[in-house]
Amino acid sequence: MAALDLFGRRWNLRILWELRDGPLGFRPLQQRCDGMSSSVLQQRLTELQETLLVERDVNGAYRLTALGRDAHAELRGLVSWADRWATELDRHPSARPAAEP
Repeated sequence: MAALDLFGRRWNLRILWELRDGPLGFRPLQQRCDGMSSSVLQQRLTELQETLLVERDVNGAYRLTALGRDAHAELRGLVSWADRWATELDRHPSARPAAEP
């Protein structure tokens, strides 16, 4: 359940997703995450480092660890499902997920 709590926190999955192609510095990562606040990004990166999914390289950029790459590999199935779900929702305009508060 700890993994669900970690991945359920806003932005954590997005950060893992954005690091999928390789290391990114803080500002480029922030831009890819729709300009989230620097304080929130710093909190999430600290959390992901403490849980061994993200690390900083010698240049100070953030990258996925081996465990982080494993998590990303597992998330690809969720992305495939999300694409199928979006297609189905488009076919049924009355069916929409609830908006976030």
